[in-house]
Amino acid sequence: MKLSKEKLVEMLRKMLEIRCFEEAIYYVYAQGWMPGLAHLYIGQEAIAVGVCENLKKDDYITSTHRGHGHLIAKGGDLNKMMAEVMGKVTGYCKGKGGSMHIAAPELGIMGANGIVGGSIPIATGLGLSSKLEKDSRVTICFFGEGASNQGAFHEGLNMGSLWKLPIVYVCENNLYAISVSQQRSQNIEDVATRAKAYGIPGEIVDGNDVLAVYEVAQKAINHAREGKGSTLIECKTYRWGGHHVGDPGTAYRPPKEVKLWKDKCPIKGFKFSLIKRKILTQTEIDNIENEIKQRVDKAIEFARKSSYPAPEEALDDIFAK
Repeated sequence: MKLSKEKLVEMLRKMLEIRCFEEAIYYVYAQGWMPGLAHLYIGQEAIAVGVCENLKKDDYITSTHRGHGHLIAKGGDLNKMMAEVMGKVTGYCKGKGGSMHIAAPELGIMGANGIVGGSIPIATGLGLSSKLEKDSRVTICFFGEGASNQGAFHEGLNMGSLWKLPIVYVCENNLYAISVSQQRSQNIEDVATRAKAYGIPGEIVDGNDVLAVYEVAQKAINHAREGKGSTLIECKTYRWGGHHVGDPGTAYRPPKEVKLWKDKCPIKGFKFSLIKRKILTQTEIDNIENEIKQRVDKAIEFARKSSYPAPEEALDDIFAK
């Protein structure tokens, strides 16, 4: 697989945007500037970028409670995202969605979701709409390995396979569903093996290798766009922190395990590869990082200066009252 320099640099840029944004979210939370909790995507950046770099602007995404990375990879605006996290009216959902429910339909981002597995039925409906409308859109459905134990997972994949819907189901297996390890919740090693029960392709990929994810996702997306149906991709990865910003994650995860996965940092590995291949120099990478950090700082400033929604608007923009 040969990608242009521009493509490779864009992939690194997106991964760095996600990392920097998530580190900033931790700071924002610690300052008491955001309501509720945030579930950080640090350590999983290669998955969102590897998948989304294959998408068209009008392709759909359904996300999870750990969804900031998906939105950034699909082209989300950092100012609007930060404002939404802080509950401000200038956010994507006018401050009413918050960290776990950001949506931007104009970008095909059909919403992060605080319900485990809640993205799967939505993705199935989107896939069905695309097939009926013949609009050539593909839906990417992100979820974790814990969600693959939900009934919605099995119902969604059954319908997606039966009707050959243009959906790519992407399981981000970070080994822990809140504090429960995969070994304690599943009698299988690979979630992708469940694809066999539905007669669809099941792929396993190193979720910390952005180019490997890109290649597997490209194949699955083309498969869906050509009318051949759904695919289940399992990306093996690891979340660096706890389940959310208030969870240190130390009580249930061995320190050696955490260190092992941090040593396999997806960004560090990709940087090394680009330097070795003479795509970028360390100085050029440093300049990109500094530029991104400045943009994230400006996003924080933008959000802090923005207003909260007016109380009388509480029932606006909702489906039922």
